[in-house]
Formats: sequence, C-alpha cells, structure tokens
Amino acid sequence: MISTREFRALLLEQGADLVGFGDLEGISEEPSALPRCVSLAVRLPAEIVRGIGEGPTIDYYEAYHSLNARLDALAEFAAAYLKEKGVQAKAQTTTTVVEAAGYRTAMPHKTCATRSGLGWIGKSALLVTPEFGPAVRLSSVLTDASFDELGAPISSSRCGGCERCKNNCPGSAIHGTLWDTSVKREQLVNVEACRSAARRLALERTGKEITLCGKCIESCPYTQNYLKRELSL
Repeated sequence: MISTREFRALLLEQGADLVGFGDLEGISEEPSALPRCVSLAVRLPAEIVRGIGEGPTIDYYEAYHSLNARLDALAEFAAAYLKEKGVQAKAQTTTTVVEAAGYRTAMPHKTCATRSGLGWIGKSALLVTPEFGPAVRLSSVLTDASFDELGAPISSSRCGGCERCKNNCPGSAIHGTLWDTSVKREQLVNVEACRSAARRLALERTGKEITLCGKCIESCPYTQNYLKRELSL
C-alpha cells in the first residue's frame, strides 16, 4: 500500500503544482489496461497567461514546451518511484503517448485528472481546475499500485451558465455544452475550427506555423481568479 500523502509531497517537491490519484477501473476497454493513475499538473505562469489576452505569444510558445519537458521529467520520476515499490507503472510522456485519428490518445491526461478529482472538463473541452482554471499543462502515470487514498472522481461540469470561453473563442469553435461523462468531445468543440483559428492566430502573432491560441484559457473566470491572486490585479 502506497501512501498518497508522502507520494504527493514528494511530487510537489519535484515541481508539480497539483497531484491526484485516481481509479480507472472500467474506463478503458483494453483488458490489459492498468487500473489506477497518478495525475500531474503544472500551472502556466501568470505573467505568460496575462500576455495571451490578444492571442498567442512567443513567451507562451516557449513556456508550453518547457512545461511539457518538466511534466515528462515528473512523470518519469513518479513511474520510477512506483517501480521501486515493485508495481507496474507507465509514464505517459510526450515521447510515449501515441496520438491516434481525431487527435485522441488511448488514456487522456484529462480523464486521469477528472478521475483523480483535480477538476472537470469545461465548455472548451479543457480541464478546469479550481486553483488555476484551465491554465495548466497535464501529464499522468498509469499503474497497478494500491494507494491508501484515491481522489473523488468529478463527473460533471461546474461551469454553470458561464460562456466566456465560448464568447471569446476566435474560431467560434466552442458550442457551449455542459460536460458530463456521457458527453463526447464533438458536443463541446469543433476541433478543426479550433485548430484552424489557432494556426491562423499563431502565424499572425508569432510568425510560427504552429497550433497555439490560449484565448479560452485566459478568459476563464477561474484563470482570472488565479491571475488576480498572483499579480494583485
């Protein structure tokens, strides 16, 4: 039995901002799927988020990639810790996760996060956390470890009637649907419209042919609360 209190404290020391532990029983259709997960989140720096109000910036682009590297290191550290305890563990890093058709992965980081109680899926189809809104990057570790305490899964949206992400989406890609576990991603967003607008904006704002926007992140009230705390706005 692994102590989540000790493990969480260790991962926070290593640079995670949020850590959760979740039960994945019945989530995957693969017979060999590992039944539990460690969900890891790091926040986007408040100054970077404030800077993307009019569109993506070079600072945001660089932060995006540096945080991915930080998350990969965290996931590998967590997996190594678990393996030393004699259990199976698979770090879902940017080099091991395979993206299939429709920009999907076998076990999304967002699913691990909602199952671990870190947040819910917003109308933007991004994970929304109480602490930082959707201004986070995610990773996860799949495992068969037994944890002494698991997070309470979140299975429905807490966005209510808010439509700031929808109203501020430059691609008009967000439908405004409230999420629950029965809702498909296509009911939340038009992925192609999102990607097209993000590529256009990124090229205009940064000169790079990349898919990066961030307006739904910056406009979320939970993100704005985070910025107010950090920047004394």
